[in-house]
Amino acid sequence: MSFSSLDLSKEMLENLDFIGYESMTPIQAEALPLILQNKDLIAQAKTGSGKTAAFGIGLLSKLDVKKFRVQSLVLCPTRELADQVAKELRTIAKFAHNIKVLTLTGGVAFGPQLGSLKHGAHIIVGTPGRVLKHLKKDILNLENLETLVLDEADRMLDMGFIEEIQEVLSFAPTKRQTLLFSATYPDEIMKLSKSIQQDAVSVKTKDIEVLNKITERFYEVEDATKVQALINVLSNFEPTNVIVFCNTKLECDELSKKLQDKKIDALALHGDMEQYDRNDVLVQFSNNSASVLVATDVAARGLDIKELSMVINYDLPHSTETYTHRIGRTGRAGAEGLAFTFYNERNYEYAKEYENDTRIFEDISKLKTIEGYKMIPEFVTLVIEGGKKDKLRAGDILGALTGEAGLKGTAIGKIDIYDKQAYVAIQNAEIDKAETRLKKGKIKNKKFSVWVL
Repeated sequence: MSFSSLDLSKEMLENLDFIGYESMTPIQAEALPLILQNKDLIAQAKTGSGKTAAFGIGLLSKLDVKKFRVQSLVLCPTRELADQVAKELRTIAKFAHNIKVLTLTGGVAFGPQLGSLKHGAHIIVGTPGRVLKHLKKDILNLENLETLVLDEADRMLDMGFIEEIQEVLSFAPTKRQTLLFSATYPDEIMKLSKSIQQDAVSVKTKDIEVLNKITERFYEVEDATKVQALINVLSNFEPTNVIVFCNTKLECDELSKKLQDKKIDALALHGDMEQYDRNDVLVQFSNNSASVLVATDVAARGLDIKELSMVINYDLPHSTETYTHRIGRTGRAGAEGLAFTFYNERNYEYAKEYENDTRIFEDISKLKTIEGYKMIPEFVTLVIEGGKKDKLRAGDILGALTGEAGLKGTAIGKIDIYDKQAYVAIQNAEIDKAETRLKKGKIKNKKFSVWVL
C-alpha cells in the first residue's frame, strides 16, 4: 500500500509524503498501477475513497511539463466538484514547477476563462457544457489530449450530460487513455464504457462493499407536521451539522426560511442561485458558520465536507442510487453517521422498498418535542474585500486578527481565499471585536472593506 512501490519519480514521492499521503487507499492501490500502464479503467469509487488522487497522481506522473498543451481533461458534473478536483490536482502537482491546471465551469464569466486559455494549460478540469462551449469556439484544443477522466460519471448521466460528453469526445483523439470513475454501476455506465473505452479494466475494491457506519431511520410523516418532525429529529439527536435534501428548488428556499424562523440556522443551496450566493453558502457551511444546509441533489454534488454528522431526506429520493449518494456523505473516515428519511402515505410503497435487516422503520411519535430548541453555529463568517489578486495570504489575515485585532488563534477558524474576496470563520463571541478592529486597521498596510455574512 506504499506509494514507493509504484513507478513514481523521487520528486512525486517526496511531495506526496509532504502533503500527508502516507499510504494508498484501496482504490488507489487497485487503480494507480493500471493508470500508469496507460490502461483504460472503469472504477467504482465513492466519495471520500481517494479517487481524485488516484487519477491525479496517474495523469500528473505521465505529464510532459515542457509540452505546453492540454494533455489531460477531467470532466465533472458540477462546478463545486470541479473546483475541488482542481484544488487537489494543484496540491499534488507541486512536485514539479510550472504545471498549469485550469478550471472551466459554468456560472462564472466566460471572458476571464478565455484569457486564461490563451496563456495555455496542461490540465483542464471542467463541466461538460462549459468545456464544449470553449471547444466550439475553437478556444480550446484537444489535439494533444492523452488522458480523459470522467469523474462521478453516474451523476453526469443522471444530470443529462451524455450528449454533451459525447460531443466533447468528438473533439478528442480516438487514441487516448479514458478513465471512468463512478459510485454506482448502472447499465448506462456500462454502455458508456463500451462506447468510449478500449478494453477497459474494471476495478471494484473491497472497501466499497463495506458500508459507511450509518444508522438509517425511516419515518412516515404527513405534510402538515413535516417541519416539526424535522426539528424533532434535530433536537433529539443534536447533530453538529446536517444536510437536508429536498427534491425541488422551491422547497429548499421555503424550508430554509421556516427553519430560520424557528431559530435553526439554515441556508438553501440550489441551481437557480447566482455563483457568488452559492460561494457564500458553501463557505459558511464548510467553515461551521451554518449548521444546516437545505439542498437539491445537483447543487450538493461535489461538496467537500469531511465530517458530516447527519443527512436527512426531507423528500424520498427518486431512486436507490440517489439515496446511496445522499447518505454516503455521512459516516466517513471511520466516523459514525446518521441518516433519516421521511415518507408519507402517498409514497408508502416506494418507502417499503428500502426495508432490510439494518434499516429502522419506526413511529415518529417516539421522538420527543423539545420546546425552544435552537441550532446556533460556533462560528460566524467575516468577509474581507480582498483576495489572491491583492496577494492576500492566510498568514496575512491571521496576523492582522491575532496582532492588531488582538484575537486568540483559537477564536479563528477556517480561512478561504478567492480571487477578490477572503472568508474567515470567527467564533461568535469574538465577531464584533474582529469586525471593528479590521475596519479600523489594515492588512499588509492596506485598508479593505469588511463585513459579516
